[in-house]
Amino acid sequence: MSGNRIPAALQNLTLPVIASPMFIASGPELVKAQCKAGIVGSFPALNARPAEMLDTWLTEMQADLDAFRQMHPGAKVAPFAVNQIVHQSNDRLAHDVEVCVKHQVPIIISSLRAPPKEMLDAIHSYGGVVLHDVISIRHAQKALEAGVDGLILVAAGAGGHAGTLSPFALVGEVRKFFDGPIALSGSIATGDAILAAQAMGADFAYIGSRWLATKESNVDEAYRQMIVDATAADIVYTNLFTGVHGNYLKQSIINAGLDPDDLPVADKTKMNFGSGGGSKAKAWRDIWGAGQGVGLMDQVMSVAEVVEKLKAEYMAARKRLAL
Repeated sequence: MSGNRIPAALQNLTLPVIASPMFIASGPELVKAQCKAGIVGSFPALNARPAEMLDTWLTEMQADLDAFRQMHPGAKVAPFAVNQIVHQSNDRLAHDVEVCVKHQVPIIISSLRAPPKEMLDAIHSYGGVVLHDVISIRHAQKALEAGVDGLILVAAGAGGHAGTLSPFALVGEVRKFFDGPIALSGSIATGDAILAAQAMGADFAYIGSRWLATKESNVDEAYRQMIVDATAADIVYTNLFTGVHGNYLKQSIINAGLDPDDLPVADKTKMNFGSGGGSKAKAWRDIWGAGQGVGLMDQVMSVAEVVEKLKAEYMAARKRLAL
């Protein structure tokens, strides 16, 4: 990892990992545990409902993490990130960005559309970093033209909204024109995979589904168990539920009374992030997102235990390759 291209906020981590923001599942308890374990925690702003709750969450999280830093002066306590969906159906965007600027949230993760100049200027005004998630080269170029600081490459197999490109192709092509910070997403669930992401040119692994089967995630026990029981063959790729293609657990689709092998195609113009876009079953309340790496998750653990396991696997992989 080239330190000179990595923002200061992302340099003092125990592992080169950014936890991805997951609808419903990512709340203050999960994010605080991730940060205390030394990896970047994140949550979607829309998880804080009603809108006024976002200010409450940020105030409480910052106070808790500050207290933890004082009690553990030698610990690597990572910053957290807030995800903002840049889309016309998100009528909270202006409010949520304003609240994040007020709290000087160190990292903003923008999704779907490249963030507008006024949003970027507001975040950059206090030294904040904007990472934008993309599934294609065209989206990556548009985001960089808009002025984002780094890219999150969402490759094939990622949980929730995901692309179809191989990570080897996506990282390789982006590196041809961008030397800034890159995080890679797509079925990363082990320390070996974190090292592999770095080997192919990414700076960080962007991990989502692995945190679903933790004690701190804000999900039903049935969701956790479904993650533990599932394999890659149990993941369905569809755009029915939000208008954007994503990966979901087959059993949750069946439980909602739908046939996972015969799902209709949703109209992208009806993309909606307030409810399920193309079905009465709502993502992520009824239809549960997960990536193809679920087969590597065989028990429910605490976040701290997961990070320790990832660290051990990462170091073992480095040793095996004599790095």
